[in-house]
Amino acid sequence: MKFLRKIFLGDLWDGLKVTFRSQAPKYIYTEQYPAERPAVSERFRGAPRLNINPENGETLCISCDLCAIACPENLIKVGSVRNPETRRKDLVTFTYDLSRCMFCGLCEDACPVDALELTQDFELAGYSRDGAIWDRQMLEEGPHPQKYQ
Repeated sequence: MKFLRKIFLGDLWDGLKVTFRSQAPKYIYTEQYPAERPAVSERFRGAPRLNINPENGETLCISCDLCAIACPENLIKVGSVRNPETRRKDLVTFTYDLSRCMFCGLCEDACPVDALELTQDFELAGYSRDGAIWDRQMLEEGPHPQKYQ
């Protein structure tokens, strides 16, 4: 019996039976992606965003650099300068390299003032690495849909 199964490729036919059983039209589900937006899970982590204070329009970031320390890929760079009047750090530059980000959320968890968050935006694909390093302005405004030709 084993010899006949080996000759007639019994394991292959068993595998094909399983494959074609799940391809019945009643099991097929197609999303009309560009026309209909898919429902994204609540815990999904997508594009990063620097939150701003709605009262005064300034960023919530206090330049503590904890997000950069928590990031395992070292892709966040925070530049700040000490304000002599308020004796606080003022955020000067904030860069985030999306090409190396694994969207783990450690930077978001480390932020003590919830200035940095990973949003539900998932359309981050591109044909080149140009534009993968987001600066402070891009992080505050959010991602812009890229147009491909």
